[in-house]
Amino acid sequence: MITFENIDVVYPNGFKGLSNVNLQINKGEFVAIVGLSGAGKSTLIRTINGLVPFTSGTLTVGDDVVDPRSKAKLRRLRSRVGMIFQSFNLVTRISVLNNVLVGRSAETPTWRSLLGWYRAEDKELAFQSLERVGIVDKAYMRASSLSGGQQQRVAIARVLAQDPEVILADEPVASLDPPTAHKVMRDLRRIQQELGITTIVNMHHLDLARSYADRIIGMRAGEVVFDGPVEEATDAIIEEVYQRSLTAEDIVASDSATQGTVTSAAAQD
Repeated sequence: MITFENIDVVYPNGFKGLSNVNLQINKGEFVAIVGLSGAGKSTLIRTINGLVPFTSGTLTVGDDVVDPRSKAKLRRLRSRVGMIFQSFNLVTRISVLNNVLVGRSAETPTWRSLLGWYRAEDKELAFQSLERVGIVDKAYMRASSLSGGQQQRVAIARVLAQDPEVILADEPVASLDPPTAHKVMRDLRRIQQELGITTIVNMHHLDLARSYADRIIGMRAGEVVFDGPVEEATDAIIEEVYQRSLTAEDIVASDSATQGTVTSAAAQD
C-alpha cells in the first residue's frame, strides 16, 4: 500500500508541484494518472521513489516511511520500486540482456556489475523477464537495433528483473504509435495481473487509461481533483479535470480500430 498524507512539493524557484495530496493506493492496483502537461502527474509518481523530494507531509510505501533526506533509505526504496521512462533510458551500445541485468544492480556487488560477472540466477531472471514481454529472442542484439516498442519492452523487462513491489511508468507510451502503445500497455496490464505488482502509470491518452487501468486519478495544478474507478471517469468528469472540452489529441485510436495495424506491425514490434 502507498499512502500520501498532506504531501506538498515546492521547487526551489517557489513553484508548487503538489499541493495537499492525500491518496491511498492499494497493493496490486493498476492506477492511471491523467491531466494536462504541468498538472503534477510526473511529480506525483516521482515522489514515490524519491526522485522528487516532498517538502511536507508523510509518504509511506509498504511499511516504510519515505525519507528524502536519507540516501541509504532511498537506495533501499528504489530497489523495491521500479521505474519506466518515456525515453526508455537504455544503454543502446550494449546488448538487450545486459540492459536487463542492470535491474539486478541493487543485488549485485559493484565489482561484479563493472566486470559484467552476473550470477547464473540473475541471468536466468533476466531471461524470464524478457520472455514475459515476448522478446527473449532479442537477448543478444544491441539495444540500438530494436524498434521503439521493443526498446520500451526491454525497459519493462529491466524493471521486472529488479523483482519490484511497485512499478512506476512515466508516460511510457507517449513516443510510440497507437498500435505499439496498446501492445506495451497490454504487457504492463498482464504483468500486473499475473504478478500482483502495484502499477502506477502517467498518461495523456484517455482511451488507454480507460482500457487498462482499474482506477483513474485526475490532477490539475498539483492537486488531485478526481479519484475513482474507470467507469466513473466520464468525458464530463475529465473535462472538469482538464477545465476544457476534450480534443482529438486527448484520445488515441481505439484498440479495435487499430487491431489490423497491430497484427501487421507484430514483426517489427
